[in-house]
Amino acid sequence: MFSSINNRISQIHLTSNVKQTIVAMLGVTFGISMYIFMTGFMTGVNDAQTELAFSALAHVRIYNDGPSDNTNIAKQIYPNSLINVRSAKVIRYTDGIKNSSAIIAALKSEKQVTNFATQVNVNVFFKNAGNKINGIVSGVDVTNESKVFKISEDMVEGSWDELKFHSDGIIVGIELAKNLGLKINDNVNILTSDGLTKNYKVIGIFRTYLSSIDKSKAYITIGAARQLLSVNQDYVTDIQINVANYDKTAELVDHISRLIPYKVESWQTSNQQLVAVNLLRYIIAVAVSLTILLVAGFGIYNIMNMTINQKIREIAILKAMGFSGGDVTQIFLTEAIIIGVIGGIIGMLLGFGISRGVNRIPFNVSGMETLPMSYSPQNYILAFMFGLITTFVAGYLPAHKASKIDPVSILRG
Repeated sequence: MFSSINNRISQIHLTSNVKQTIVAMLGVTFGISMYIFMTGFMTGVNDAQTELAFSALAHVRIYNDGPSDNTNIAKQIYPNSLINVRSAKVIRYTDGIKNSSAIIAALKSEKQVTNFATQVNVNVFFKNAGNKINGIVSGVDVTNESKVFKISEDMVEGSWDELKFHSDGIIVGIELAKNLGLKINDNVNILTSDGLTKNYKVIGIFRTYLSSIDKSKAYITIGAARQLLSVNQDYVTDIQINVANYDKTAELVDHISRLIPYKVESWQTSNQQLVAVNLLRYIIAVAVSLTILLVAGFGIYNIMNMTINQKIREIAILKAMGFSGGDVTQIFLTEAIIIGVIGGIIGMLLGFGISRGVNRIPFNVSGMETLPMSYSPQNYILAFMFGLITTFVAGYLPAHKASKIDPVSILRG
């Protein structure tokens, strides 16, 4: 009955004390803007760190893990038999993946798989002019390797695709090149653990900004790596797989594990510390931002309480005129919601502005030119909803209190 009148009264209350209304809106605005900035910044940092990690890390890896005791294979194959192998240490477990083509054929039928690359990784010593450094040389399929790890974008000298045309070519990490004094067109000698040695010509230098990679890794063609180890064309040591959503690898890992006898490992399993740090950082950002919103809510609660105390006689008169307790609640709740909506909209705009400003601050570290920032719409929606809920609760409590006022006792003084 009094719905339109209630809204009009709410507007009069808000405009009759503009300073008080602005202070309440600023509380919501500041809380929402800080929520957007904090979550956007922390999400941006997490995304940047994850992207940096994925420059050398696939979403899923298949490799030959071998049994826990590589020296006594017979006991593990026949655990309940009476077989006893003397001098078990002479038995060598077969390493690597021998039937890679069958696994690759299975991967091509998986809808989740976006890209995959085969590798032949060899522990070697890099030697040049008396310097010797321990590291890894990876024999790779040039095209697929770049699709999975985007290594072509990390080249600082030379071209990644040139590796296709040089069976004796090698691309080395920038720190490895510095430590060995290597430049383009120089020769570097590699020595395997089995005593095999061969010279390669440096045709490129890359930088991933991961020190452990840049100072110890080099790439050759997968054919050259197989030739170095004298293995067949179906041999690989690793199969690296990328999926559409890197957060959803469990289903693929579970499915592939049932089909092949090799170890199938997700990036979450092999990098639990990275997952934990990202989650912890996000929790801290959300906790700080929600605390700010709660503080803003207490401010609104106090302002609404003050407004009710100031207008207690008006409330009594309204109830004496026939306004119900529900009408009084609606009046003050409408005020709180208006404050929340306007403050929320301004807060989202301010949060976006702060995020854009921070995103332009120079930050020349690990290949990032500016500070990372995420502009996920989900953060803005959540911020607005949290702000609205906070103001609703902060407004409802004093509004409910006002609805219980006894007009007779107030008017009698």
